[in-house]
This record gives sequence, structure tokens and C-alpha cells, in this order.
Amino acid sequence: MPIPFWTIGCVYGAASVTLGAFGAHGLKKRIVDPARIANWNTAAHYQLIHSGMLLLTTAVAPKNTVAASLFVAGMTMFSGSIYLLTLDPQRFKALGPVTPLGGLCLIGGWAALAFGRRIPIPR
Repeated sequence: MPIPFWTIGCVYGAASVTLGAFGAHGLKKRIVDPARIANWNTAAHYQLIHSGMLLLTTAVAPKNTVAASLFVAGMTMFSGSIYLLTLDPQRFKALGPVTPLGGLCLIGGWAALAFGRRIPIPR
């Protein structure tokens, strides 16, 4: 059974909008530090951008599972660790090193997309 990257992209995209709205409205009641709110917004922003890239990758380079997998891993590690670190920095401080690893996966996804195969666009 193929990995449902299209579905993952849609779910991650919807989750990013939901989490962004929560950060803009509900989180401000719980967290007063503007830097932590900004971190949350960064996580939601990167998740939304890379959800879109995952959908685009699925459409134009469906056989490039390396790029798609790196985007999924990157979003999960990068944005996921930032969300948890924003909610409770002390409890989740061990996830600090996960954030840059997620960022590397996102960069790797872009590189894999750049150098991988894609569907030729008719001219």
C-alpha cells in the first residue's frame, strides 16, 4: 500500500491552520511571553508552507518519496518540537535538539525535490 502523502499533506495543512488560530487566540490566555507566541506562530507557518509543498510534491513528483518523506519528518520534528517547547519548555526541554534536525529534514526535502525526478510539463 503506498504512503498516502496527499492525505498527510491535507491533514497537516488543516492542523497548521487550526494550531495557528489557537496560537493567535487561545494560547495568549495561557502564555504571556511574546517570544513563545512568536515561536508557536513560526511552527504553524512552516507547517503550512511545507504541507503545501508536500501536496505539490505528490502532484508533480509522485515517485519522489524521498522528498515527501523528508517533508513529513521535517514538519513533525520541526513544528512538533516547537509546539511542545512552547507549551511547556521545562517538561519538553529534551526536544530542543530535535528542532534543528527537523529543519535539516525540511531542507533535505527541498534538495530531494530539486534533484529528483518529476513529471515533465508539456510546452
